[in-house]
Amino acid sequence: MPIQFTERFVKQYQRLPIAKQRKVDKALRLLDADFRHPGLRSHPVEGVGEIFEAYVDAEYRLTFERHGKVFLMRNVDNHDECLKNP
Repeated sequence: MPIQFTERFVKQYQRLPIAKQRKVDKALRLLDADFRHPGLRSHPVEGVGEIFEAYVDAEYRLTFERHGKVFLMRNVDNHDECLKNP
């Protein structure tokens, strides 16, 4: 599925250390191949309608929306910060 990025996602991604960026890149490849991939553990964000959360690693998450056949990447940050404003 095509992936699009919000300005906020791009800014957050650019602030991450290179090692975290590589993990985000891997998560995005998995998402592109199959958003239900077990490594992502993607699921709806509790109480926030159509926004999904996926794991980057044990401490970092990314959030996205599905718009038809397009994934809109919303945020990427450590777990707590990412989910404060998914």
